[in-house]
Amino acid sequence: MTESHGSDSPDHQMQDKDMPDWEKRFRAPRVSLPDWAEDAPDRSLFVSNATGTYELYAWDRATGEQRQVTDRPNGTTDGVLTPDGAWIWWFDDKDGDEFGVWRRQLFGGGEDELATPGLDPSYPAGLALGRDGRTAIVGRSTDEDGTTIHLARTGEPPAELYRHRESAGVGDLSHDGSLIAIEHTEHGDAMHSALRVLRPDGSAVAELDDTRGGTEELGLEVLGFAPVDGDTRLLIGHQRRGRWEPLVWDVATGEETDLALDLPGDVSAEWYPDGSGLLIAHSFEARSELFRYDLERGERVPIPTPAGSVSGATARPDGSVEYLWSSAAEPSAVRSTTGQVVLDPPGMKSPGSVAVEDVWVEGPGGCIHALVQRPEGVTGPLPTVFDIHGGPTWHDSDAFAAGPAAWVDHGYAVVRVNYRGSTGYGRAWTDALKHRVGLIELEDIAAVREWAVTTGLADPSRLILTGGSWGGYLTLLGIGTQPDAWTVGIAAVPVADYVTAYHDEMESLKALDRTLLGGTPEEVPDRFEASSPLTYVDRVTAPVYISAGVNDPRCPIRQIDNYVKRLESRGAVHEVYRYDAGHGSLVVDERIKQVRLELDFAERHLNRGRSA
Repeated sequence: MTESHGSDSPDHQMQDKDMPDWEKRFRAPRVSLPDWAEDAPDRSLFVSNATGTYELYAWDRATGEQRQVTDRPNGTTDGVLTPDGAWIWWFDDKDGDEFGVWRRQLFGGGEDELATPGLDPSYPAGLALGRDGRTAIVGRSTDEDGTTIHLARTGEPPAELYRHRESAGVGDLSHDGSLIAIEHTEHGDAMHSALRVLRPDGSAVAELDDTRGGTEELGLEVLGFAPVDGDTRLLIGHQRRGRWEPLVWDVATGEETDLALDLPGDVSAEWYPDGSGLLIAHSFEARSELFRYDLERGERVPIPTPAGSVSGATARPDGSVEYLWSSAAEPSAVRSTTGQVVLDPPGMKSPGSVAVEDVWVEGPGGCIHALVQRPEGVTGPLPTVFDIHGGPTWHDSDAFAAGPAAWVDHGYAVVRVNYRGSTGYGRAWTDALKHRVGLIELEDIAAVREWAVTTGLADPSRLILTGGSWGGYLTLLGIGTQPDAWTVGIAAVPVADYVTAYHDEMESLKALDRTLLGGTPEEVPDRFEASSPLTYVDRVTAPVYISAGVNDPRCPIRQIDNYVKRLESRGAVHEVYRYDAGHGSLVVDERIKQVRLELDFAERHLNRGRSA
């Protein structure tokens, strides 16, 4: 066994021309889609890695001035502007543990201050800021209290509006501050929320729950109140036709306006700033597109975007739309329908990568969509990396990703599988993994593996199973339940011992696990045992590499240590890398070090084959 600890930085003096492309992709400055203040649209907030760590930046569009707002060793990405643009709120946790408090700083700079005095540290459960500049609706989650939601006004003690043991979160605050929308799972299904609208005194105005009165479990989500004073329309997402779609719910009258967009994939939406229309984002088969929907005419008009993925979009007061776009071959860029460059980070530009190929494979639960990248001009069979996404309710898409591109640069084919549990293929596909958690996903991965081998793409003696978070969990479960299928396993921030992970993880994830597995480890021990990588650790023959953040509240370190001890006890080939952060790192040097360690581990063990 080899064990190491972070972090030793690469040589910053290395010239661009000497730096490999895979490293440039991580180091090249990039920016998020800028958020803007509702009543001061020239004031914006974005995230960038320009300093080598992802931090928040303020941007005055009127003057062009940009200013770094936060500067913390492990980075900062959670921040929001007040609607008047006066303040920037940001979440302050300890070394990536996600447990902390909201602080605020004036847009123009100055000292940070506690944003909500009187509220103890917690995991965040949503935030909505009022247009009056002094009101906030703050969601909190702790192991002791479950979820609580508070009204916080400047100069007054916070008032509790909501409390429940099950997970919940702040949805939105109406334009005039008179209505508060929350998502809750009081019915015990953490995958499918119900909605409640409250007044600022905590009294209920309206309820909407699509989980009642039937065998189907349907979720709801808050997309936002209409941006007009006195307007009681709430834009929500629903699953009544087997996929996510928006509708307009008037919480005062109960009237629901079905938009009937007739789009095949999942649909999200947000209001245009004048309330006359909706910006529609449609995700289907790993790609996305935008539309404007005119509420009066009931018409949708396409907004031209290149083929690929839009990972965020916002409508500006002048009617233009800004969006963050990329494809597997082209790095991300913030674009506008005006044709102007919105934000162009200075410094090194990221190299591109190879385009992705779509593959459809018949599996035990239906047709599985996989995305394949391979080195240009190289024929198979190739050493192949199955890079498994996290979530599980997430999906891989035709979007730029530096990690898969690094494998391709080193001569590997990369296969990414949108297994059952993934989003973007309908509610039934997403919900299919219940009770046989992990095992369902691995059945789909096995089917795509078989396709990759039989078509001559993949060399069956050189197959790597890898992933982060839920993908790391599936990696450890896969090399234990399918020991003859994989040559090497590389797991980042994984669930390794499901029972211990349940007891140590943050409260909202406990609720999700109870939903996925049908109860607690004490209530359904057989299901936890069947779905835990620790159950199969003695069957692992592949060399295994594990990286873990010591402050991770999602995949805590103790349960990983339990798994590693079992590997050690039988002399299994493995390496462990622990680093001082949470569920992943926001420090570029640290991320590059982790990728370099993974590439090196694969190179050393791939041709050696499996070892006992």
